[in-house]
Amino acid sequence: MTSIPHATSVKTLAEIHSQPRLWERAIALGAAGVVGIPSAGERVLVLGCGTSYYVGLAYAEIRESAGLGITDVLIASEVPRVFRPYDRVVAISRSGTSSELLDAVRAIRTQQPDVPITALLGEQGTPLADLVTDVVDLSFADEESVVQTRFPTTQLALLRTAMAEQTRGGEASAYDWSPLADLAALPALGDHALATALPDTGIRQLVVLATGWARHIAEEGALKVRESSGMWVESYAVGEYRHGPVATCAPGTLVWGLDVVPADIVEVVESAGGRVEHGGGEPLAELVRLHRYAVALATAAGRDADTPNLLSRSVVLDAGTS
Repeated sequence: MTSIPHATSVKTLAEIHSQPRLWERAIALGAAGVVGIPSAGERVLVLGCGTSYYVGLAYAEIRESAGLGITDVLIASEVPRVFRPYDRVVAISRSGTSSELLDAVRAIRTQQPDVPITALLGEQGTPLADLVTDVVDLSFADEESVVQTRFPTTQLALLRTAMAEQTRGGEASAYDWSPLADLAALPALGDHALATALPDTGIRQLVVLATGWARHIAEEGALKVRESSGMWVESYAVGEYRHGPVATCAPGTLVWGLDVVPADIVEVVESAGGRVEHGGGEPLAELVRLHRYAVALATAAGRDADTPNLLSRSVVLDAGTS
């Protein structure tokens, strides 16, 4: 097992370790009520790029499964020429400066000028804030790191709490459904994820598996590892891994489940010389462990996760770039 490396990636590690306390704050905020969070029954569009897109996908799957309303999610660089009608748009951005997100918000503002737009923002006073109706101020979760850590997980803690409050007491209450239940336990699960041992870094391939809304957290976890370490990483729905991707398994493959990996997959992986890491079942806590592992892999490869290759905090394009 590896210990947490401290020689490099100082900012990233500090922000990874700050998450449980920020989740406490987000849960309290979500329980108190936040202006701009979609109401039950609204038809919603979520816009984001990269990590923000995965946050949107996870939110949308939970929201629809909880019966709170139709929720579409679009990559901001891939919006349609004509949007479907919406009751509210949610734009997610840590920096508030990503060119493609700003263009997408302007496009829907042109087509649907009366639709309210909420921005979930880390950095305040940025161009996105000038384009929207409501700003959810998440500056307390903003970060210096290029590779996002606490901003996405804090958003999901807030959004899950808000959805739990909306389902409380309803006839078809989803309050006891796992993504919306026992949210007060999230910070403790985060603390545990910061203290548990990590797999050895001597791997050639990482595969992250999950099911349900956690599939999108698996995608985000894979992205963290790619961004930080340059490692070969894939993510799949648990069942889908059986249908072809398992063919890449060999010695040096680590299959990491956000929950317990089914026995038949364990058997196949181990028969091919790979290894399995079982998760604890709470996607945000496992994302913390995956990001810690991403930093460990980066350090083992001689990289500094604070300065990832070819990346910056925000993608700002020159005028005319598509």
